[in-house]
Amino acid sequence: MSARLSASAKPSAGVALPGYVPENHGCGIVHIGVGAFHKAHQAVYTDTALALAGGDWRITGVSLRSAEIAAALNPQDGRYVLLTRSADGDRARLIGSIANVLVAPEAPDAVVAAIAHAATRIVTLTVTEKAYGIDRTTGGLDLRHDAIAHDLTTPDAPRGVIGFLAAGFARRRETGAGPLTILCCDNLPENGRILCRLVDAFTRQIDPALADWIGQNVRFPSSMVDRITPAATDRTFADAERIGGLRDEAAVETEPFSQWIIEDDFAAGRPAWDEAGALFVASVSAYEKMKLRMLNGAHSLIAYAGFLAGYETVADAMRDAGLKRLVEHQMKAAAATLPPVPGIDLETYRAELLTRFSNPAIRHLTYQIAMDGTEKLPQRIGAPLTEAIHGYADREPFAFALAAWMRYCMAVDETSQVYALRDPREPVIAQAVEDAGRAPERLYTKLIAIPGLFPAAIVGDAALRDLVVARLSTMLEHGMARAIETAAPSPA
Repeated sequence: MSARLSASAKPSAGVALPGYVPENHGCGIVHIGVGAFHKAHQAVYTDTALALAGGDWRITGVSLRSAEIAAALNPQDGRYVLLTRSADGDRARLIGSIANVLVAPEAPDAVVAAIAHAATRIVTLTVTEKAYGIDRTTGGLDLRHDAIAHDLTTPDAPRGVIGFLAAGFARRRETGAGPLTILCCDNLPENGRILCRLVDAFTRQIDPALADWIGQNVRFPSSMVDRITPAATDRTFADAERIGGLRDEAAVETEPFSQWIIEDDFAAGRPAWDEAGALFVASVSAYEKMKLRMLNGAHSLIAYAGFLAGYETVADAMRDAGLKRLVEHQMKAAAATLPPVPGIDLETYRAELLTRFSNPAIRHLTYQIAMDGTEKLPQRIGAPLTEAIHGYADREPFAFALAAWMRYCMAVDETSQVYALRDPREPVIAQAVEDAGRAPERLYTKLIAIPGLFPAAIVGDAALRDLVVARLSTMLEHGMARAIETAAPSPA
């Protein structure tokens, strides 16, 4: 077996090395949610910024649950290989921007101390939508959320992301550590404003004076991130070792494309992310909507329809000419609901998305994308569909996407194989499906009415109901392949 990657054991010449000495730079960022996406995105931008402009901006990582990522990265001194895959082959790069990873359940006080440390000037987050404890009915704090409920009663021993932030803020206030920026990088519209609102609601319940301090000392800019990053597989690790000559238990793979749009509102400085390719703007709202509705919305359509049609990956699904035309139709309908996006031509963006989705070197699993549907669909499908309804615009592609999700909610494929939905509202969905049986109209009625999932404009739209039920009927009677064939626009 090869030696393990570390600061002293450098990979072979096939791997591009950092343009700086990582240990010469201190930590100025805490990142909560160290996973494949962070390692392929924010950590890479920071690595490039350190090489170009220096600064004490290395990253202290935090895992809120599993110790697996810490066990992989810490023995490697935070280093790992990034594989960028395309049809032209693989490129390998060693990333050195992560210094170490803390495991919150094992060392909660160390996490609080890292947030509170005077050297920490930015906290970034990729924890997925469900970790924030958002009440989908009110948009406020969900007091029934396990971590929120625990942390409100035991704020000195936090478990969840809001609780850790609040505890870190409290300690910064006590020690005079200075202002801080919290940069959310999750797929939520106006994610900084949402996080600010949740933190304020939480801290006003436990310490109103702390909430006031946060208002004066902490900034919450919004950001939009984009890079397709599949989960690492045995092939990822094998290829990283083959190219680098060292065993790397934290290797990650991704696509060539990367985008980061950030509101330029920082309390205590920032790395030279702009020199690394990030775009700083006054507002990310238009960019967020573009990505959520065109990229993420299309991904959800591909996930549900593609998975049930037997396609394991997005690239596999995009070889289905009918499904590809459906995806393009949905992108065009979504684009029609968008405001102008500065510097972006939406036709060009749509063409780029189709090319990215078709990249045969990226194994982005449809089943992976399909998880947490009730967390994702309101922004990806519900929001553009609502605007299409109000504007008397094209609803057809969104209706197909809803029908595909409802068919997926039955949790059994066309070969009678049962699968887990992996959704935070799985019990509610399962009950709705059991009550409806295989009757398309009953299934629609039960699922569309899940509390807090879709707005009244969608729930009460009779024409939409007819469209969805018709597509759902075809899926149930004749299968997903036939449904795709009959719904897809004719070739141009």
